[in-house]
Amino acid sequence: MEQTIVDRYRASNRRLLKDRLAKYGVTSGGVMVLIALLLIFFYLLYVVAPVFKGASLTPVYTTSVSDEAATVQLGTDEQKEYLYRIMSSGKVQFFSLGSKDLTTDLQVPVAPGLTGTGSARSNPAQRSSALAFDNGSVWVVQPDFAISYPNDVRTITPQLRYPLGKEAIQLSDGLAIDQLVFASGEEASTFIWSDTESDALHLTRMSAEVDFLTDEVVWTREDHQLPRPAEPVSKMLLTPDQRNLMLLAGDRITVLNVEYGDEIFIEQVLEPAESGAHITDIELLAGASSLMVANDNGIISQWFQVPGKDGRRFQRIRDFDTGNGAVSLASEFFRKSFVVGTDNGDVQLFYTTSENKLLTEPLGSAPVDTMAFSPRGNGLVIQAGNTLTFAELDNAHPEVSWSALWTKVWYEGYPEPQFVWQSTSGSDDFEAKLSLMPLAFGTLKAALYAMLFATPLALAGAIYTAYFMSGRVRSIVKPTVEIMEALPTVILGFLAGLWLAPLVEDNLPGIFMLLFSLPVSVLLAAFAWNMLPREIQNSRFGEMRELMLIPLLLLVGWGAIELSPVVENAFMGGDARGFVTNELGITFDQRNALVVGIAMGFAVIPTIFSIAEDAVFSVPRHLINGSLALGATQWQTLVRVVMLTASPGIFSAVMMGVGRAVGETMIVLMATGNTPLMEWNIFEGMRTLSANIAVEMPESAIGSSHYRVLFLTAFVLFIFTFIFNTLAEFIRQRLRDKYSSL
Repeated sequence: MEQTIVDRYRASNRRLLKDRLAKYGVTSGGVMVLIALLLIFFYLLYVVAPVFKGASLTPVYTTSVSDEAATVQLGTDEQKEYLYRIMSSGKVQFFSLGSKDLTTDLQVPVAPGLTGTGSARSNPAQRSSALAFDNGSVWVVQPDFAISYPNDVRTITPQLRYPLGKEAIQLSDGLAIDQLVFASGEEASTFIWSDTESDALHLTRMSAEVDFLTDEVVWTREDHQLPRPAEPVSKMLLTPDQRNLMLLAGDRITVLNVEYGDEIFIEQVLEPAESGAHITDIELLAGASSLMVANDNGIISQWFQVPGKDGRRFQRIRDFDTGNGAVSLASEFFRKSFVVGTDNGDVQLFYTTSENKLLTEPLGSAPVDTMAFSPRGNGLVIQAGNTLTFAELDNAHPEVSWSALWTKVWYEGYPEPQFVWQSTSGSDDFEAKLSLMPLAFGTLKAALYAMLFATPLALAGAIYTAYFMSGRVRSIVKPTVEIMEALPTVILGFLAGLWLAPLVEDNLPGIFMLLFSLPVSVLLAAFAWNMLPREIQNSRFGEMRELMLIPLLLLVGWGAIELSPVVENAFMGGDARGFVTNELGITFDQRNALVVGIAMGFAVIPTIFSIAEDAVFSVPRHLINGSLALGATQWQTLVRVVMLTASPGIFSAVMMGVGRAVGETMIVLMATGNTPLMEWNIFEGMRTLSANIAVEMPESAIGSSHYRVLFLTAFVLFIFTFIFNTLAEFIRQRLRDKYSSL
């Protein structure tokens, strides 16, 4: 007896120890999961946070320059080791930013005794200038930096390049050129100029041809005259494609088409001046699609061509307010940033697309005359009076803002503001479009169509399996459905993209017939079964009645597909896709939301079915028996007792399915066109947050705006799932509290 008591005591202690170990194990596991989630959350924030960091400007070098000639162009080399200044006299000064001293003075080989009378800059990316002299000659010069490694020491040597040759181009016959603008390309260069004795504007185009015998470049010249505005022209701009010339005369801007010299015409006349103000400067943004107009009241307007009924016409898009008189503008090499110099010495940085004022930096009291960005946009050269300043610019992610991510943005060339995701392009002038709205919309759209397909089937199947089905058949059906969850989603996506999508396209009427014929056939089969004698219904054969639906459903499905061509020929002219596109006016893509809904719904069904079936099956039997004993039918018991008691579990099943659908990657990646559209059309595709990460993360540059916005996409997906799970738990707990007393 004593030995038995001792054995029981030891067994009790062992059970207590096991219970404690299990308790601590489960608790520590839960804590580790929470810690892992918090680490993921904060890591995503760590990567995303720099995107919303403001810009900063830090002056690092200041010097005084002589006023012997006007400054034509400022700039730096790629690595910001040298600062250069091109003057109208043909002198080019190079300042070493390391030693902070004037290191090199180079001179364009101008004939002695000539005086500079005009100058022009190319687009910032080319970094070349045209210098005109009083004998009508023009030199095109470009600062260059030769890199060598004497004694294994990296050495940069400033030098000058002459893109159009080491000889002057004689534009006029000995007359001084007072106004000049030019653009240079691989096949042609265009000069627009006027001399001091004529009111006319001249176009000179130099076209390059390769001599096949000598393999030398031969330049051919053509000259034309241009219509000139009535008022004096104060500034001219020529687009890099040598197509459009913009003349600022008074407070009007005349846009001329000079693509063909013998067919020059005025495209449009703009009056962009603010009421009661005057235009002080105009500048082209990177890509030369947008025209920036500065007014002396501090308002800067952006204009670009918008397609319309009358063709592409310049239109005022957005305004920026400096708060002071804007006297000079400069644009970045490749991004849509621009900098403004004000009359009180402030420098202000803006980004057009995000409509952000990134910084305001006071650099002195003198008005800013000339400015230029460094090639990589991480430095700024400023001349105010005789003071030349170089400042480090920290402006890594100007294109990202909350408005650019979540609101409509009017991009260059678009007819109206839109939500657009387009992160890459083959052009250097391309502007990244990083709106997250199409991705969030695509995620919700894919989840919606998947749940529309999966929820009725999964819940109906779960309720029938747990409540009506015999135990013998349930032991077959439930494990079979749960095994479906183990199917790799990449296989489902592969089948959906390569087999299901063409099948749906080729048998579109049959697919829609299936939506009606399958439920109707099941109801008719149930009615027919109910009409059979009770002996058959209650026999062992009757216990397997659900399995008899399999051949019936296969037969109905086969019949619908076989009838599809007949319906297509009878009602759709033999072309269902053409009928949907042409007659109904609905865009049809082969890989669309219908395919995604079917494929992803097939993947979600096991999740919803398993949880909901367990919830219904776990309803206490005494509640069901009590309801039946009180005279309720099986359907009344199901609706008023079983469903209410199991509602927390059923709701959890649905929300688990939603979470699975929102986070699904491979199916939407392979079964849609991955087009970031915002259309509810069931025949169009979409791009989801998760699929976008899978597609674009491998090609994104580490630390770039694209890279960090992809992490922001992951953060948004994280928030989505957190909100869904929190909402599901809250509602589930409310349902449990409400119906726990049953």
